[in-house]
Amino acid sequence: MNKIKEKEVKKIAVLRANALGDFLVTLPAIHALKHAYEEAEIVLLGSPWHAEFLVKKRTVIDRVVVVPLYKGIRDEEGKEADQAEIDHFFQRMQEEKFDLAIHFQGRGIASNPFISKLNARVTIGHTCREAIDTDYCIPFVHYQHEVMRYLELIDLVGALLYTLEPEITLFPAEYANAKEILQNLVISQPYIIVHPGAKDLRRRWLPDKFAQLADELVKSGVTVLFTGDNEDEQYLQEIIATMQNQAFYACRNVSLGTLGALFAKSELVVSNDTGPLHLARAAGAKTVGIYWAPNFAKWGPLFTKKHRFVISWDMQCPRCGVVPNEPYPFEPRDLNCEHLFSFVRGIEVSEVLREVKILLNDK
Repeated sequence: MNKIKEKEVKKIAVLRANALGDFLVTLPAIHALKHAYEEAEIVLLGSPWHAEFLVKKRTVIDRVVVVPLYKGIRDEEGKEADQAEIDHFFQRMQEEKFDLAIHFQGRGIASNPFISKLNARVTIGHTCREAIDTDYCIPFVHYQHEVMRYLELIDLVGALLYTLEPEITLFPAEYANAKEILQNLVISQPYIIVHPGAKDLRRRWLPDKFAQLADELVKSGVTVLFTGDNEDEQYLQEIIATMQNQAFYACRNVSLGTLGALFAKSELVVSNDTGPLHLARAAGAKTVGIYWAPNFAKWGPLFTKKHRFVISWDMQCPRCGVVPNEPYPFEPRDLNCEHLFSFVRGIEVSEVLREVKILLNDK
């Protein structure tokens, strides 16, 4: 499709109402949209955390509208959708009179009907056999890098490639908060951040290996700072307690912006495949990521000068022997395997340390 006349596009809705990493990989596509339609207002239909994090000038997104709980779009465990709230939401969105409505969320089964209810002039999204089509759509293919997936989609409306790297803006107050945290912990440069958390236990490297890695880093002369959210505090304390050397942790009420600033000021970040790893890259930090092979194909870095990785090729569940990648990785609905084992447990400390040293020596 050729580019829609720029003067005819005044307002663009982008649906992406899920987690941190899911959002960050869409930023190159959103930047391309802004570059193509410079005068258009870009409105993200997102989650409450988006509204808190995406303050003015953080990205090219102009405004965030929080989507109510809605099955397949924004689900929260233990909470039910309110139909009256949903009806009010769509009434407000129809009054916005969007010129373009684009979803960056899944195969289109729930997302395509959702954006069709916005009554935008043009709808764009991925589709599949079970989904209704949007005005302009392409089939969803699971094994495609997430950054490229959305860049290919917005090419349908003539938004050309602008950047491949997700980028965010960090503000002076967030750097000041990060500095205060470091001062309170009596940490000075250089320091390396280790982020051992991940919501899915199957993507978590083993805690004893994180402890061994941190010990090796401390012995090499750098300070190690563990990061996580409030729920990770006990987990981080247990890791540090098994170490032979001193390390620190920061997780109490650290905002995403401050966490990004801590990443940006570090020598590098070592992390499981999880949202904060994407945040570290978007903040400009060097990173070493720990990946399970099927996930690396979609979520790994596109460039390697600042971003290295270690990949686990362990494909079988250690309990039942199933390879849990049908129909998609970690969603083995047809195979009846939901055993929570780490699928990156076989990665050795020496493998991660090798990639860390490559980045530390490349200055």
